[in-house]
Amino acid sequence: MAQRILIVDDEEKIRTLLSKYARHAGYESVEAGDGRTAVEICRAGNVDMVILDVMMPVLDGHEALRAIRTFSDVPVLMLSARGEEYDKVRGFKLGVDDYVVKPFSPKELMLRVAAILKRGGGDRSRETLGVAGLVVDPAARRVTVDGREVDMTPKEFDLLALLTARPGEAITRQELLDAVWAGEQPGSDRTLDTHIKQVRRAVGPYAQRIVTLRGVGYRFEEK
Repeated sequence: MAQRILIVDDEEKIRTLLSKYARHAGYESVEAGDGRTAVEICRAGNVDMVILDVMMPVLDGHEALRAIRTFSDVPVLMLSARGEEYDKVRGFKLGVDDYVVKPFSPKELMLRVAAILKRGGGDRSRETLGVAGLVVDPAARRVTVDGREVDMTPKEFDLLALLTARPGEAITRQELLDAVWAGEQPGSDRTLDTHIKQVRRAVGPYAQRIVTLRGVGYRFEEK
């Protein structure tokens, strides 16, 4: 079965061009015009690689990648019209496998895709998040508290994974909603708070590490 590549760019011409080259190289392709849709498709788990633009509406490439990394280690090649070192460093810290600056050669891009798929993407399979005693394993979607595995719903897990992936950072309510409820409408304004309450209950003695920032969002404290 042909490997499937998700091509994410708000410019239809670029999506069409890359889909054409991907099919010519023997891959299947699926397209998305914004980051939120890309997260939804990745969450379905039916892609082998993602080509992801940075500057997009609804959810930009960096935030989409951040959301994807809470539940998947699918290889990601990032596209950007900017080549500043800061943007590249940010992408690699978030878990990107390669970074290409626009304009680019579609042929060279497909060679990079082939190389990434051949080596199986980045070596993230053993990475865990959290602190001693609270271990979050994104690849296995497993959480253990003092050596005991705890049950969590998919959204509860995604919230905890996102918070522990950015220790010490203030993450706004909107960021959390965009990343975890991508494309969905939460039942009410209190849905996020209810889920955070359940996450705290699940992690037991580590609940106090999830700090409420009134009027802003939440932060995970490492220390």
